[in-house]
Amino acid sequence: MKRFALAGNPNCGKTTLFNCLTGSTAHVGNWPGVTVDKREGLYKKFEEHISIIDLPGIYSLSPYTPEEVISRNYVLEEKPDCVINIVDVTNLERNLYLTTQILEIDVPMVIALNMMDTLEKQGDSINEVELEKRLGIPVVKISALKQLGLDELMEKAYEVSKSTRKAKTVLEGTDINHLIRDVRIALEGHNIDNPLFHAIKLVERDELEVKMHQNTVKMVEDFKNIFTDELFGDDYEALVADARYKYITKNYSPLLKKKIKVGENLTKSDKADKVLTNKWAGIPLFLVILFSIFHLTFGTDLFYISAICGGLPTLEELGMADTFGRALLACVYDGAVFTPGVILFNLMSLLTDTVFGYITLGLESAGASAWVISLVGDGILGGLGSVLSFVPQIITLLLFLSILEDTGYMARVAFILDRIFRKFGISGRAFIPMIMGFGCSVPAMINTRTLIDERERTLTLRTIPFFCCGAKLPILTAVAGAVASMLGLGDGSIISFSMYVLGMAIAVLTIILMRSTTQRGEVSPFIMELPSYHAPSFKALMIHLWDKTVHYLKKVFTVILASTIVVWFLSNYGWDWKPVDIISQSILASIGQLLQPLFTPLGFGSQLNEFGWVFIVAALTGLIAKEEVIATFGTLGAIFTAVVAPELGAEGATDVMLMVLGTGITWQALIAFMIFNLTTIPCFGAVAAAKGETKKGQFKWTLLFWVATSYIVSSLAYVMLSWWWTMFIVLGCAIILIFVLKLFNKKHPIKPLKDKK
Repeated sequence: MKRFALAGNPNCGKTTLFNCLTGSTAHVGNWPGVTVDKREGLYKKFEEHISIIDLPGIYSLSPYTPEEVISRNYVLEEKPDCVINIVDVTNLERNLYLTTQILEIDVPMVIALNMMDTLEKQGDSINEVELEKRLGIPVVKISALKQLGLDELMEKAYEVSKSTRKAKTVLEGTDINHLIRDVRIALEGHNIDNPLFHAIKLVERDELEVKMHQNTVKMVEDFKNIFTDELFGDDYEALVADARYKYITKNYSPLLKKKIKVGENLTKSDKADKVLTNKWAGIPLFLVILFSIFHLTFGTDLFYISAICGGLPTLEELGMADTFGRALLACVYDGAVFTPGVILFNLMSLLTDTVFGYITLGLESAGASAWVISLVGDGILGGLGSVLSFVPQIITLLLFLSILEDTGYMARVAFILDRIFRKFGISGRAFIPMIMGFGCSVPAMINTRTLIDERERTLTLRTIPFFCCGAKLPILTAVAGAVASMLGLGDGSIISFSMYVLGMAIAVLTIILMRSTTQRGEVSPFIMELPSYHAPSFKALMIHLWDKTVHYLKKVFTVILASTIVVWFLSNYGWDWKPVDIISQSILASIGQLLQPLFTPLGFGSQLNEFGWVFIVAALTGLIAKEEVIATFGTLGAIFTAVVAPELGAEGATDVMLMVLGTGITWQALIAFMIFNLTTIPCFGAVAAAKGETKKGQFKWTLLFWVATSYIVSSLAYVMLSWWWTMFIVLGCAIILIFVLKLFNKKHPIKPLKDKK
């Protein structure tokens, strides 16, 4: 089977092209020995199927990041049958820099000029025929977003894969060309594959090449003694980079003809950026957009229509009979028109309640024993139902965030936040893995490898869990709904949104604290190309959501399913391994009661009644997977329904409201509970990823940081919300701390970082 590798800069449309070519055949793994995503899929339109490998997005083949090393090693060592180099035609010069490096490898190659639809919409044009002639390799115009030119691209790639290609370089006219030629001849004498590429990298003093070719390095050193460039001195890497750009500017850039009209030299993206990246309006607009997403995902009153109108009649007030039709309509409207996320949540809840209800009735009709009915109905179905009902809202939120990312807006957010983050000791580059944390902390942790500064990597790793991932979404939604109900706020969208913003605020505050103490150092530079705004690909969005949904459901029916069974057992049996009549006599209760005093400062400790331990055990199970918190509430809620609900008249209440009514917890403590789960040790998967990205012996401090931060912040939140006057004490302590840190940093100024490039 032939293998085609996709190579290109970040934001060049490479992933969109990959999704279009492979569709549902795509699967994700890790590169051998490296926890960086490896995407592979099949292109099936030819009689012979083609394996498509999506290499990480890179700007060059220099060994500065794991992504660059992976892409470089794959092309050099795995020898794909063809490299499809995706070039963003709207950013021609920058993208062709990588092209000139791949040209120096003996591998068949095709150029895919992507985003032609955007170029033509701007009234610009490119002479691809002449570009093909000057590059010496096939050039095909495509639009991955519009799925134009893809068949022609693959046919051309398949054709060139049948033959070999001799490497060439754009450095032939430079002063160091004869050095490159001599080194190349020396490498050929040692039977080194791709001698031209290795020769140029050796001349650049590439660290990987120096290690591999110790004998040939002396030739480069001897040359330096007799040749020194006036501009670059003996920095041959800078000299080579400058020569590449000069060649691109002279020979390739003129082929791109831009249509510039007087007074209309700003593109639509430029005009949009004047507002969206404005110094004053950028952050408020981001918060408005974020709140709008949360309202459409969690709000129970679409655009607050019911509140504006002074209330709308409920279905009961309209005299509708209690039928399945009314239950179905109630998913969409009941005194207010619900938002899309809530409608989907209600429909999923109705579906799971109905199906699971029939399963329980079936077991009872079949004469199943009481413990089997309890295990299946209360344990398995109760826990799974609580988690599954949130799947639609998680997908809705991820859809909105994916749209923001695919349109190019998230890159702007990183650019905007760089202005703020830099003042606090971290660059906007770190925000990219942080924003990935809204989806899942595991790939976000892995993405910190792209950060050059080791201290910045540590800061980012530690604060990523504060950016609420999809797994924490059910916690916020369920608990925020209970808080809103207790405070009479209508729905919990404002509270959920506040938790997301609070998470980001905690991240910034802890970064300031660490930058002033344990992680003092300079801020690394941040340079980023902003891609043009464009409409996201529907197909790409659906593939992305499908991958996330499958991943979530796999977790539900493996880890979470097993955990709900364990929780059911521990809550129904005592230490003598015999069933208990009262849940407070169970193994789970005894564990929770033992730890309960520790959580008293957080509001859900010893001050609660005999059932108060449920919040502690829910938080503990959340260390396995954050969805476990709500799954645990679901399992225990089934038991509470029988034990607590009849006494309190709480039939039909949500699982969290059952916990509230059964324990006497206050809304202040519920908010502290949300903050604790938002900021404490993340799930086992994220912990493993963070450990893999941390230097040996240092991870224990990261664990301590998560525990201390969650405990302190949650305690402060509970105390200040319960007794408002304590805010002044906390504020005074904060001012004293700031004064001490400023005094310390003044006496011990930061020394420049000497981290390895």
